[in-house]
Amino acid sequence: MTILNQRYLPRWAVFLLDIFICFISFATMFLILDGTPLKPHTVWPTPLRGLFLISINVIFFYLFKTYAGIVRHSTFTDIFKVASSSFLTAISVITFNYIYFLFTDQKIFLTTGILLYMFFSFTLMLFFRIAVKEAYQYLKKFTTGKLKKRVVILGMDDQTISLGKALTTESNLPYKLVGFITENQINKNLKILNKPVFSVPITNTSNEFTELLAQHNLDGVLIVSESLSIKEKNQIVEACLANKVEIFNVPLVEHWNRKEDIQTQIKPIQIEDLLERSPIEMDIGLIKSDLYGKTILVTGGAGSIGSEIVKQLAVFSPKKIVILDNAESALHEMELYMNQNHSGLNFTIMLADIRNLERMEMLFAKYKFNMVYHAAAYKHVPLIEKNPHEAVYVNIGGTINLANLSVKYNIEKFVMISTDKAVNPTNVMGASKRAAEMYVQSLQDHINTNTRFITTRFGNVLGSNGSVIPYFRKQIAYGGPVTVTHKDIIRYFMTISEACQLVLQAGTMGNGGEIYVFDMGKPIKILDMAERMIRLSGLKPYEDIDIEITGLRPGEKLYEELLNDTSTSLPTYHSKIMVSKVPTVDYTEISIKIQEIVAISQYGKGKEIVKKLKELIPEFLSNNSEYEILDLQKHL
Repeated sequence: MTILNQRYLPRWAVFLLDIFICFISFATMFLILDGTPLKPHTVWPTPLRGLFLISINVIFFYLFKTYAGIVRHSTFTDIFKVASSSFLTAISVITFNYIYFLFTDQKIFLTTGILLYMFFSFTLMLFFRIAVKEAYQYLKKFTTGKLKKRVVILGMDDQTISLGKALTTESNLPYKLVGFITENQINKNLKILNKPVFSVPITNTSNEFTELLAQHNLDGVLIVSESLSIKEKNQIVEACLANKVEIFNVPLVEHWNRKEDIQTQIKPIQIEDLLERSPIEMDIGLIKSDLYGKTILVTGGAGSIGSEIVKQLAVFSPKKIVILDNAESALHEMELYMNQNHSGLNFTIMLADIRNLERMEMLFAKYKFNMVYHAAAYKHVPLIEKNPHEAVYVNIGGTINLANLSVKYNIEKFVMISTDKAVNPTNVMGASKRAAEMYVQSLQDHINTNTRFITTRFGNVLGSNGSVIPYFRKQIAYGGPVTVTHKDIIRYFMTISEACQLVLQAGTMGNGGEIYVFDMGKPIKILDMAERMIRLSGLKPYEDIDIEITGLRPGEKLYEELLNDTSTSLPTYHSKIMVSKVPTVDYTEISIKIQEIVAISQYGKGKEIVKKLKELIPEFLSNNSEYEILDLQKHL
């Protein structure tokens, strides 16, 4: 293992080194003053003065978490924390010194000594961080020379041999290819690219595999995407982690962008690569015929889900795609992406808000859409719990605007993106999405409705804005702690690509009014995910990176459901898509109730809005929220 394999200097090590620097600073201050006419006060013995001063400094270390950052990535914020702890230590001790003087007419510390201590301790801690940062950068550059990670490649086929050729011909890469590993029985003297081929069982992570890692002093194992199943990857990852060997994931060679970009293609394996997901099979022909020659509106088109829907629609070359969002910066990024990757596609970027009915009507009249994919929504549970007005305006009111216009302009198909949080909702966000589902369902059966309203419902999406995995990754990068709301909380996960593939497939189904739910696989315990992500980062949970249980957030529940208690699900011709048979509410009845909710949201308080939502959705029971009192009042 090279020095660089230690990804982060442990927090306890930084903490102890900073304390050691404090002792050095106090000793230096004492020696300097000892050679001057300024003599320290002798009310307290020198060791006690030093212990007191350093203890105050340690308290501020803890308060400012000066040890929590990654030293080699120290920023101005980290330096500011160190400076603040030193400055406040000096202020606190000087204040204590003068208070002591007022009561006893004696001083414990020389003010000059305290200021010298502050200067020395801050300077040395700053120098320590700069030295580590510069040393790491030097060692990182040095890896292109003598220090290279010794790696093996799993598998022996055209893909792995192409990868091996790239590693052996590019001298500036920080990897040294030791050989290939295969489970096939081969001649022991077989070599590829003049590198040995090791024949050992790998899928059951045998002792032979572990011994091979140790015998050849391996630093890393390279896995080519799609060469192994998820189950096999997990077995190998566990064996490598147990032996402190890094695991790298490499895309198929034909997916590499540029030859000179090989190093960026080799990345540490991520938690997303290890979640057990079977591949999605799409009926490409059916989707293509459904989208051919169509003008399509995608709302929320710059968001996580909406942008992926746009990217997948672009493959089928519809007549025109209008990408609508009210997030200016994200929409600009989307435009740059489309110009770079789909310049031949007829698309329009539209900055607009679905709450603005007049603006929406102008667009419907101008573009004469054939289809609408409605992905625009507010989705962050704790934030919406504090702002129920906005949930009503966007998730309900915005959906009503689009749905009514779809009927008025004879849109062929309206596909709405919903959420598992709409099932037996425990928060305002889920309730607002359930209300939107109920409205479009009732509209389907309304007189003179030719539009097919289709609702798709799924759980958490990996890598989406605000999702848990990027959040954990940032917390690990900052040195922790990683925060989990409850030790038993579980969630369903699906990749953005998978979710949007199923959205397009579900859009080809049914006669309208259906709610389609997706097979989300097995639920995942969030605490287990956090622990594994820390281990994949080369660290130890609870030692290098702590995990804190913070308590459920407002409106959050331990597990999500895809069907409510009274629902039944029926299979479709696609194994991963089921149709939920949810009773439809009368259009007139729900219209009146929703109009009341919208009217109250313009001037009413949060509790009044939520109370009306609970009347509309009887199964809406608040959890860990200020609105729980409304449920108690209802049963009195």
